[in-house]
Amino acid sequence: MKPDVVILESDASVDEATKMMREKNSRSVLVSKRGEVIGIVSKTDILFKVISQNGNPSKVKLREIMTCPVLALGPSSTIKEALAVMDKHGIRQVMVHAYAAVLGVVTREDIYQSMETLSMASEDTAISGTPACIINTKAIAYMKDLSKFSIVCPYCQSPFDTKDGLSKHIDRLHGESGILEGDVRHLFE
Repeated sequence: MKPDVVILESDASVDEATKMMREKNSRSVLVSKRGEVIGIVSKTDILFKVISQNGNPSKVKLREIMTCPVLALGPSSTIKEALAVMDKHGIRQVMVHAYAAVLGVVTREDIYQSMETLSMASEDTAISGTPACIINTKAIAYMKDLSKFSIVCPYCQSPFDTKDGLSKHIDRLHGESGILEGDVRHLFE
């Protein structure tokens, strides 16, 4: 979430908004009337509703191109909830508020960038030799439907549909030579 949000009055021009957005490195500006947020204008709104229509950014007012109402989430909302709201309404940012106070704006790009940063941190941890996660192998249960397989490994009960597959499995995992292929040398050692 970006707490440094651009908020301008609805009578402000698009030109003023773009200058503020550039200064704050923001993708959108919240539009207010007498201190209450009533709409939002994004870079996309400016591009499609002003520039592509040959409008004059210094004459077009924010209230003329704003999207309203502004969709908002509470501060305890999850990333999953934020993305669900964005997906449902086809938007890229959601305001975060507590009661009447604007806390910030969460954008889809911010979420993905944070996820990438976390992913890279985990990768760096794994590369440096520190375990990134620990799996309790006893908590994992594999369900095998043995009725579909005619051959079962005598050592680990893994199912196979061919003798060749079982033989290769035994060779790789159990250190035995190909018993099923007629190699019985180890039986007489």
